[in-house]
Amino acid sequence: MIVGNNSASRVYVDNKKKACAEIGIYSEEYALPEETTQEEILKIIDELNKKEDINGILVQLPLPKHIDEKAVINAIDPKKDVDAFHPVNVGKIMIGDFDFVPCTPAGVMELIKESGIDVQGKECVVIGRSNIVGKPQAMLLLHSNATVTICHSKTRDLKEVTKRADILVAAVGIAKFVKADMVKEGAVVIDVGMDRDENGKLCGDVDFEEVKNVAAAITPVPGGVGPMTIAMLMKNTVKSASIK
Repeated sequence: MIVGNNSASRVYVDNKKKACAEIGIYSEEYALPEETTQEEILKIIDELNKKEDINGILVQLPLPKHIDEKAVINAIDPKKDVDAFHPVNVGKIMIGDFDFVPCTPAGVMELIKESGIDVQGKECVVIGRSNIVGKPQAMLLLHSNATVTICHSKTRDLKEVTKRADILVAAVGIAKFVKADMVKEGAVVIDVGMDRDENGKLCGDVDFEEVKNVAAAITPVPGGVGPMTIAMLMKNTVKSASIK
């Protein structure tokens, strides 16, 4: 479901539909105008919750300002919440007994695993504390036996904290925020950001050209975490089909 005319959201939804088509997942799109009421959205979600042939429901965020995002997320059946934003699924992530994981943090963990990087015992630093990325990312790293620090806008001596990281995850939402002097030599740097630089070019939260000379491994933007996010959405959807 997509509400309004957010151009970035349109791109994301199109990419998700394309991924579904490529691997044989049936998808329906509900493209609603900006002025759609909250009641209308909740009615559609209720109908989708009851449809046996729909296993996953995704409401593209952000929603228009007159819509209460929390109420919309809470209305989705937790067993169909393939974004893993519902409080039930968030709580399951906290205790480590989960069905779904938010797609971006899950994609980061899959990248780390497939790269042969052992998280156990490593010092991991996450810059950002959002409910969508920062917090669940920290929990997944913790479940993998890492020692985890979450940094944010109130963190003192940020550079000193990030320089301790064996694995640094940048999810702060500021273009090229992480510079080479914030990164330990030989660290693994994962860039979750999707920003625009001063020339309007797509970039991440990490200054790639600077940091690549310090890091042992680094993800690019675009082409790093982004495709993994969509892959994990597909994985969640397949899993949701098996949950009764």
